[in-house]
Amino acid sequence: MTKETAVTKIAIFRKKEIRKTIHKNEWWFSVVDVCGVLTESLDAGSYWRKLKQRLTAEGCEVVTFCHGLKLEALDGKKYETDCANTEGIFRIIQSVPSPKAEPFKRWLARVGYERIKEIEDPELATKRTRALYKAKGYSDDWIEKRIRGIAIREELTDQWQKRDVKKPKEYEILTAEISKAIFGLTPSAYKKFKGLKRQNLRDHMNDLELIFSMLGEASTKEITINKNAQGFIENKQAAQEGGAVAGNARKELERKSGKKVLTHENYLKETQSKKLLN
Repeated sequence: MTKETAVTKIAIFRKKEIRKTIHKNEWWFSVVDVCGVLTESLDAGSYWRKLKQRLTAEGCEVVTFCHGLKLEALDGKKYETDCANTEGIFRIIQSVPSPKAEPFKRWLARVGYERIKEIEDPELATKRTRALYKAKGYSDDWIEKRIRGIAIREELTDQWQKRDVKKPKEYEILTAEISKAIFGLTPSAYKKFKGLKRQNLRDHMNDLELIFSMLGEASTKEITINKNAQGFIENKQAAQEGGAVAGNARKELERKSGKKVLTHENYLKETQSKKLLN
């Protein structure tokens, strides 16, 4: 699995979430989530298992279009999940009787087209990300920090990839080391602190939390390059040192301001709108 497939994204179809990830340079979607959207079944996992058994028994090739990719679940952990690319999902839709089939096909085609255009012009992905955050009610200042943080994160993971850090688990461990050094919490513990489950942690950080996250990862990148860290062990040391730069800065700010940087605030839904909660 490449580093791309370690990242779980969320797509929205008629206010329903569908997990997706980049694999082989294209979007792959959770089949269970798609079945849930199309059928509104209370147990989409069971529906897909039964459908898969029936299709296999019928000798249908649809199941061969599925790959087991690790996606983040509600408990924040990643599990191997049946996923299919756009072509595979189209074929599965044909086996699911649903009035939503046709609008879902149009939505799926649009999502796939957007990915092709983003590969041709990466700036489009940034523009689309800004628009999505804006639609969710985030401020322009917050969005700029979040976009910059994404870029810094990509620069760091690019360095890891060049320096023989290959396994998704190694990326998770290095990220956890940086987070522990900055905030005293691993990402999973930080999510619990904020009352989050499947949500992206950084989408629920305030300005200062984002700033210190960026500082920790930018510092890690600089230390990694300057020390020419190679392999997991050396990069782990660089991650601890880079995170400590931001961690020390955070502690100094807290000492002088008399206020903690870490906050329980998040952007979870309140009634029908997304807003910052205390």
